[in-house]
Amino acid sequence: MGLNVGKMTSDLRRMTVTELRRKYAEVHGEQTRSYHKEYLIRRIAWRMQAVEEGDLAERTRRIRERALDIANDADLRMRAPAPGMSTATKPTVHRVEKQLDVPIDDRLPMPGALLTRKYKGRTSEVRVLPNGFDYEGTIYRSLSAVARAVTGAHWNGYRFFGIHEPKQEKATVTKQ
Repeated sequence: MGLNVGKMTSDLRRMTVTELRRKYAEVHGEQTRSYHKEYLIRRIAWRMQAVEEGDLAERTRRIRERALDIANDADLRMRAPAPGMSTATKPTVHRVEKQLDVPIDDRLPMPGALLTRKYKGRTSEVRVLPNGFDYEGTIYRSLSAVARAVTGAHWNGYRFFGIHEPKQEKATVTKQ
């Protein structure tokens, strides 16, 4: 008679995490570091079913072992880099030597001016160029592209850097 997976999982769900960890060690032959109840239930049920109905085919097992070997040999990043990571660990930035055609906007200061903005505790500096914007060694076509590089989200570049419309002179009407 085959294994009743539904009954087995309902029995496992009634167990405490400590009991599940003990059952995991019994079924797998090794201890687990996990305290996640759903994970333990799934792994125990999978192993019991594999023992009852037959494990993975030999070819599948070899492929799985090879994939695990490759994953173990790879230098994988397990976490996102810390906000203030050192310059030694920053990715290399290549300078763009291509001339960009960027339309001139009256709101922009003269080329060479430095725009600064403090965002999430970090000060970002952008140098206005005749045909673009230099931010950390990379040339961007627009301030919005720079703002996206700084924040990771879409921003109006002029608003992000606090650049407002130039004040227009009011027309005066005189009576003659």
